[in-house]
Amino acid sequence: MPFVTTTIADLLVYEPKVWEDARGYFFESFSQRLFEEAGLDYRFIQDNEARSTQGVLRGLHFQRGEAAQAKLVRVTTGAVFDVAVDLRPDSATYRQWYGLELSADNKKQLLIPRGFAHGYLVLSDVAVFSYKCDNFYAPSEEGGLRYDDPALGINWPVLNVPYQLSGKDTAWELL
Repeated sequence: MPFVTTTIADLLVYEPKVWEDARGYFFESFSQRLFEEAGLDYRFIQDNEARSTQGVLRGLHFQRGEAAQAKLVRVTTGAVFDVAVDLRPDSATYRQWYGLELSADNKKQLLIPRGFAHGYLVLSDVAVFSYKCDNFYAPSEEGGLRYDDPALGINWPVLNVPYQLSGKDTAWELL
C-alpha cells in the first residue's frame, strides 16, 4: 500500500507509485478506488493551489466544527516543509505535530484528517502547493495557531532568508 503511517494516528503519508523512463514520469496523484481499498472514506470536493517564494510560511490554519476540512496536500513545483498539528481533544496525540518535506521530486503527499491545523514553509526559490479539501471554506469558522508557539515546539527549518507571513498568521494567539 502506498499509505505510510506517521507518529500521529490517522495522519498518513501517501507515496504514489511512479513510473519513470527516458520520457519522464507518470503517477496517479489521486485515485478514489485506491483510497477506498485502503479503507479511507474521503470525498474531496474542491482543489486549491498556491504559488509562493522561499521563506513564505502559511499557517497554521484550521476550520472549526461542521466546517472542518480534511486535506490531501502535495507540491507540484519546488519544495516545502509541511506541518500538521493534531487538535482533536480526545486524541492520544493531542497538540503534537508532524512535519516532512513535500517536493515535486519526492512526490509525497500528506493526508490530513479533519481536526488538524496545517501549515507549510517554502524551502525552494518557488513552490506550487496543491491540495484537495473535503469541505468548503467557511470564513466564520476559520482558526489558527502561531507557527512559533512554544507550547507546540515545531522545529521549522532555518533558511538564509527571513520568514514571510501574512498579518493574519502573525496575529494568532498562543495556546
